[in-house]
Amino acid sequence: MGKRVALVLAGCGVFDGSEIHEASAALVHLSRGGAEVKIFAPNIEQRDVVNHLKGSPTEEKRNVLVESARLARGNIQDLAELKASEFDAVIFPGGFGVAKNLCSWAVDGKNCTVNEHVNSTLQAFHSAKKPIGLCCISPVLAAKVFPGCEVTVGQDKDIDGRFPDAETASAIVELGCKHICKNVNESHVDKANKIVTTCAFMCKAPLHEIFDGIGTMVQEVLKLA
Repeated sequence: MGKRVALVLAGCGVFDGSEIHEASAALVHLSRGGAEVKIFAPNIEQRDVVNHLKGSPTEEKRNVLVESARLARGNIQDLAELKASEFDAVIFPGGFGVAKNLCSWAVDGKNCTVNEHVNSTLQAFHSAKKPIGLCCISPVLAAKVFPGCEVTVGQDKDIDGRFPDAETASAIVELGCKHICKNVNESHVDKANKIVTTCAFMCKAPLHEIFDGIGTMVQEVLKLA
């Protein structure tokens, strides 16, 4: 029987929701790994709505659960209904929606607050010693909720212009966590906390390398589950 994995989304679209390629990559690798997946998102209003063609905010109002349903092909549940006891692992794809909707990192950085249902979900899986997978900016959720944990968002220096958000690593360290430098096609496993992270689009890399990195994260999560 395949592992039961919850996937938590933050909307639909890199600038105000979940990064679509990351969510899709996670789902493909989970499918290949024989996992049984259910998708969740918080039933809240998005912090903002961005015109992805122009890259600028609009006056629209959108709901995170409703927008996430686009990625889930309509098969999605309110995050408030997620019970860690019914799953073997949880995975959070990245995208600005994580830093805007699942927490306030986009505005407050290391002083951010985490959505109550996101926090309780992370705490429930951690307390049950079940693995948590995070990619791109999502590792900041673990850094905020679990001081002392180990995560990666890629590199802590902007090497050859490939890691423009390298300062995120410093903020993670300031939260009392350990940042582990990894390449885009790698992931890091914090064995003590069962937290698996990979940088994904925190690195400017070809899509297939990001896809492969997410694959290593999913494989490690399934091994731990």
